[in-house]
Amino acid sequence: MPRDEHGHLTAGRISPHRAVPKDIERPEYVGKVEPHEHGLGDTYSPDEVERIRTAGRIASQAIDAVGAAIRPGVTTDELDRIGHEFVVAHGAYPSTLGYRGYPKSLCSSLNEVICHGIPDDTVLQEGDLVNIDITAYKDGMHGDTNRTFIVGQASQEVEDLVTRTRLALERGIKAVAPGRQVNVIGRAIEAYAKRFGYGVVRDYTGHGVGRAFHSGLIIPHYDAPQYDTVIEPGMVFTIEPMLTLGGIEADIWSDDWTVSTRDKSWTAQFEHTLVVTERGAELLTVS
Repeated sequence: MPRDEHGHLTAGRISPHRAVPKDIERPEYVGKVEPHEHGLGDTYSPDEVERIRTAGRIASQAIDAVGAAIRPGVTTDELDRIGHEFVVAHGAYPSTLGYRGYPKSLCSSLNEVICHGIPDDTVLQEGDLVNIDITAYKDGMHGDTNRTFIVGQASQEVEDLVTRTRLALERGIKAVAPGRQVNVIGRAIEAYAKRFGYGVVRDYTGHGVGRAFHSGLIIPHYDAPQYDTVIEPGMVFTIEPMLTLGGIEADIWSDDWTVSTRDKSWTAQFEHTLVVTERGAELLTVS
């Protein structure tokens, strides 16, 4: 079991890539070292929004399926299998598979892992946290979402972290309105998180999504006046706060993907893809 003598996570064994049926459309970056993501724009027509919604619904339902299987004794590789099979069964491509060389169809980030955890032979234990991040690509559009689950029962501190991270996301969503700058989103999230003494991760942010997996638009989760893009109707992006029980300094593992808190404090994350409307925001990643 890939944990050290202190119970901290270590890299496990990664199984071979899972196959995707040939008739499923691939994103342009599959098989390439770098994606072509910039310059594709962040605003969408109503028809394009519906295509993102379709992809987002598949991603959300895939997380439903994965979440139903989360329990002590299950490996994160098994969770990847479930998510992969759901996505391809619905005629979509799992966006992470082959993105900049990423080897799996979802990200599974446990305990002190902030994001981009690679599914492997890690066995879930009672009381673990596991964040499942799935993006589906269908009809030329990506829909991106994640949720944090508790494995079995956990401490009140851990349960509160998960609940409050979800509520922080909701605060960020409520801050969205045409004419505001995107930094208002991070201001709302950070103000809420500070009430409980949580760290708000700064190095990983929300982003534009749709035609591109990551368009270059940055959505901060902390008070960051330098991000002054004005929110407009028809814009599509993610909000995905990562809160910790300790510090926000991070280490990247030798796999060049897995990001963990330097102080090994536990962390939770929730994410939705949304479209900006005249009145605020509409979620596109709901089951």
